[in-house]
Amino acid sequence: MAFIKRHLEKAITESRTYSPVLGVTGPRQSGKTTLLKEMFPDYRYVSLERLDLRDFAENDPIGFLEEYDRYVIIDEVQRVPDLFSQLQIVVDEEPTMMGRYILSGSQNFHLMEQITQSLAGRITLFKLLPFDSSELQDADLLSEDWMEVSMRGFYPAIYDRGTPSAVFYANYIQTYVERDLRDLKQVHNLGRFRVFLDLCAAHAGQLLNLSKLGSLCGISQPTAKSWLNLLEQSYIVFLLQPYYENFSKRAIKRPKLYFYDTGLLSFLLGYRKKEDWLHSRRRGQLFENLVIADVFKKNEHEYALRDYWFWRDAEGREVDLISKEGERFKLWEMKAAQTVSSDSFKNLNYFFSLAGEAAIEQRTLVYGGRESYRRNGILIRPWYAAGQ
Repeated sequence: MAFIKRHLEKAITESRTYSPVLGVTGPRQSGKTTLLKEMFPDYRYVSLERLDLRDFAENDPIGFLEEYDRYVIIDEVQRVPDLFSQLQIVVDEEPTMMGRYILSGSQNFHLMEQITQSLAGRITLFKLLPFDSSELQDADLLSEDWMEVSMRGFYPAIYDRGTPSAVFYANYIQTYVERDLRDLKQVHNLGRFRVFLDLCAAHAGQLLNLSKLGSLCGISQPTAKSWLNLLEQSYIVFLLQPYYENFSKRAIKRPKLYFYDTGLLSFLLGYRKKEDWLHSRRRGQLFENLVIADVFKKNEHEYALRDYWFWRDAEGREVDLISKEGERFKLWEMKAAQTVSSDSFKNLNYFFSLAGEAAIEQRTLVYGGRESYRRNGILIRPWYAAGQ
C-alpha cells in the first residue's frame, strides 16, 4: 500500500520553532500516533494508555516529568488531568525551549478543558482528521466516483490495512460507545445515545433542531444539546454556522449538522453498497456532506485558519458554503447531478445580486461530474476540486 503523506506535517514542523508545547487532537484512529512517531523519531514516546505509565504520572507527576523532561510525545495525555498543571510549571521554568513536549489525544472533551486551564499561551493546537481528498489523490488512491469514495470513508485503517469499511465502522462505533463514553457522566443510557447518533445521521445536512432530535430520542433538549456537544468534541460531527451579518432580517440563524466522515454516515444510515445511494432521497445530502467535510478537513490539515458559513433566507434560498477574505465572499453550491443546468446557478446568482458584484470574489458550483470548466463567470468543479 502506498504511503499517504499527511498535509498537516508542514504546519506541525513549523510550529516547533515558536511553541514550547504542540498539541495534536483528532478522532480515534485518525493516524495521530503514526504521524508523530514518523515525524519525530528522536522523541521518546509515552502512551498513558499503559497502566504502569499512567499510574506513574497520576501518583508522581513531578517525578514523571523529571524522567520525561524534554522532547517527549505524550499520547492520550487527557487520561491524567493532574499532569497538565505540572506541565505548565515545567515549561515555564525554561520558556525558550521550543518543541519540548508533543501532546496528543482523541478525547477532545477532556483534553481541551485541561489545555484551556493550564497551557493557554504555551501550546499550538492542531487537528488531524481522517484523510482529505488531496492526501488520497497525492497517493493515487482517490476514486473519481464520489459515491464509491463516500461509502468507503476516509479513515487510515481502511487504506493502510485494507479493512472492509463495514467491519471498520461497526467496530469503531462499538469502541466509541462502549469505551470512550462509558465513564462520562453526561451519558447515562448508552443504548439511547446510540439511537441519538443514528438520528443525527438521518438529519445530516439539515438545519439543527435539538428539540426535534430530543423528542424523537425520548430525551430532553438540554440532554440532546449535551450529547451533541460530545459528538462534536469527539470529532464525529461538526456544525456549520449561518452567515447573517448584513442579512439579519432575511437570514436563517440555526446551524447545519454534518459528519466529518461520510463512510461513518453511510454506515449509520444502513447503506452498505453504492446501489443503496443511487435512488436514495438523501443522495444530495450525502454529496453536500462529502464536499463540505472535505473543505473543513483541508482547512485543518493545511492550517489555513479560514472560517466558513452557509446562508439561507426565510424563503428557502440557500448558498451551501461561504467564506470571506477581507470584505469579499467566496461562494459554493453543491449539486450531486453529473450534468449542470441553468437552474443550478440560481442561488449563487441570487446572492450575487443581493451582495453586489464588488463583494463577490468567486462563485463555484460543485457537481457530481468529473470535468472542470467555467460557465457564465462561475467555476464548475468536481467534488475533490472544490477549492478553499
